Amino acid sequence: MGKILLFYKYVDIEHPKRILKWQYKICQDLKLTGRILIGKEGINGTVGGTNENTERYKQIMSENTLFADVEFKQSNGNAECFPKLLIKIRDEIVTLGVPSDKLTPKTGGIHLNADQTHQLISENPNDLVILDTRNDYEWEVGKFENAITTPIKNFKELPEYIDNNLEQFKNKQVLMYCTGGVRCERATAYLNEKYVAKQVYQIEGGIHKYTEKYPNGYFRGKNYVFDGRIALKINDDVLGKCYVCKTSCDEYTNCINVLCNRHFICCIQCLDTLQNTCSLECKTLVSEKKVKTRDKLQKVSACQL
Repeated sequence: MGKILLFYKYVDIEHPKRILKWQYKICQDLKLTGRILIGKEGINGTVGGTNENTERYKQIMSENTLFADVEFKQSNGNAECFPKLLIKIRDEIVTLGVPSDKLTPKTGGIHLNADQTHQLISENPNDLVILDTRNDYEWEVGKFENAITTPIKNFKELPEYIDNNLEQFKNKQVLMYCTGGVRCERATAYLNEKYVAKQVYQIEGGIHKYTEKYPNGYFRGKNYVFDGRIALKINDDVLGKCYVCKTSCDEYTNCINVLCNRHFICCIQCLDTLQNTCSLECKTLVSEKKVKTRDKLQKVSACQL
């Protein structure tokens, strides 16, 4: 077993293409797989490999003045958790849909570490609002207690949700969170610039850092991750429901009908009944060999859809 590294840094990068070429060489030399997004506003990545090679990657990054202080979050995994190495240049290292030169983390929320987060939630002030900034398929298997969850399918839908629901943040302390923190850097800035909240916070290091310190704390269920592991168990709570029969379940799969490929929660019984599809319609198409099928043993996360 190796390691999965999750990291980001908002920093001015003058020549993103040079950083891309450098990253490709490092990752290929170290046999790392994963996804790294690079832009003029910074870097955002998740890579996996052996313990030795991920440690070497961290060391190389620390020797570059741009990334010397990058905080790496890590968990058990390896290069096989990703289908390949993908490094791209993007205008935004997470796509909020707002130009990076018009909205930066400089106006973002106050960072709270795990202890400060736990204390704030424990105190439970009357004006505290906890906002989950993730997509619906993420919070369906795990979230903070009493958090507001949104019906968004993609992060770039969050600004519209905020615009349409400003009243619930008016004169409130708003604690926002995501998986590792990168989305909240600009999401908190977006809410701050609406001038409605009393105070806006973000969890430093996101769910990952909080649950490292408090695995049985206020976050319940699983933490959704964008690799072959799909979701990491944090505690014994099961928040999800089977897409088919609605029984308690938190295991994701993908319909083996390639044309459908629905990413959904499904219990073992329904998966067996539907022969690894999401519906009777897809089951019929597969059984009649009218569609191409995916390997039923292959685990697919939403980022691969």
